[in-house]
Amino acid sequence: MNEQALYSQHNHVVKKLVFVSILLTLVVVALGVYTRLTHAGLGCPDWPMCYGLIGVPETAEQIAKAELAHPDSKVVPHKAWNEMIHRYFAGALGLLILVIAFLSFKNRAQGTPLRLPLLILAIVTFQAALGMWTVTMMLMPIIVMAHLLGGFTTLCLLFLLHLRLNNNRINRSDFSVKKYGRYALLGIVILTGQIALGGWTSANYAALSCVELPICQSGWQEQMNFENSFDLIPPKRDSYEFGHLEHDERVTIHVMHRLGAIVTTVYLAWLILMIYFKAQTSTFKLSALSVGFVLFSQVILGISNIWFSLPLFVAVAHNVVAACLMLTLIALTYRLRRKI
Repeated sequence: MNEQALYSQHNHVVKKLVFVSILLTLVVVALGVYTRLTHAGLGCPDWPMCYGLIGVPETAEQIAKAELAHPDSKVVPHKAWNEMIHRYFAGALGLLILVIAFLSFKNRAQGTPLRLPLLILAIVTFQAALGMWTVTMMLMPIIVMAHLLGGFTTLCLLFLLHLRLNNNRINRSDFSVKKYGRYALLGIVILTGQIALGGWTSANYAALSCVELPICQSGWQEQMNFENSFDLIPPKRDSYEFGHLEHDERVTIHVMHRLGAIVTTVYLAWLILMIYFKAQTSTFKLSALSVGFVLFSQVILGISNIWFSLPLFVAVAHNVVAACLMLTLIALTYRLRRKI
């Protein structure tokens, strides 16, 4: 087998592994959200084990021994399993990314991207540390939000690697929409800020602080209080589970997330329409439509969260679709900004 054929084979393996890792990251993000929403973030009071076990204490003897070792933590097996299943999948993802980084290093002389896989490996390593601190720092909001953003960052960088490895060609004649590349990049920044606001809302248990549409219930303007609502380092507490902020501070966080959603929706809708109507080729039209479809789905899910009082499936889907919205926007931006 000649060198070019060998490179092609190795590159094909990396492509497959990256695609699998993207799917696995989506599962990990969904499991992380599910764990948080079922209040299972402290289902295991230690890390990476659970009450010193690789599994979960379930027999009477195991539970008695676990509660003796951790007297401040009551064993709730189903919550502990939620947490451990999330850890199992996250661990599998970390190993897969390590393999991708190793193969990229091995094939670097043949042109396989190296810096991006190494960056992803560094981020997922830090993400493991954030997972540990989530438990040891008792669900401190800034750590919980950072852990969520770390998962999104890992997913986005893996998707960017996927785009680079596939190296799709773009119609050379469609220069009419290339100028919108900078606006799409700004859209990524705006969407990132909105996802961070969503993470802060969830980490501070403020998702149900506003129960009416479109902004909040009557009198919300008088309840706005920015004094402590966005303090990154909160007062020291034994645990931050179920939140530590006052109602008006949670209302403030929720309202800012709602306002951010309006800004993000309006901006992305404008971008989608501009690109769709000015593009001359189906590549950009379909890419814009995909962003529009996911954006519409996300808006419906956000409204459903309020209308139906945060049902578990809808809340998990709201996070997963936010990730998908970011991926479709990255794909559009990549095509717009790529040098032809």
